[in-house]
Amino acid sequence: MSYTYKGKVYSIKSPIRSVSVNKHNVVVTDQDGSKLIPFTNVNDSKCFLAWVYQA
Repeated sequence: MSYTYKGKVYSIKSPIRSVSVNKHNVVVTDQDGSKLIPFTNVNDSKCFLAWVYQA
């Protein structure tokens, strides 16, 4: 599955091993390794987390 934010596409493969959240940054660890996704505000990061948890 892929997620687009501010014109950049982030590809995340199932299964997701862990999710780490720190204010505006989210790190997702999947079978390909860790990916840092920086957000500009908290609402965007919350929307992203909701999307991840639905998948």
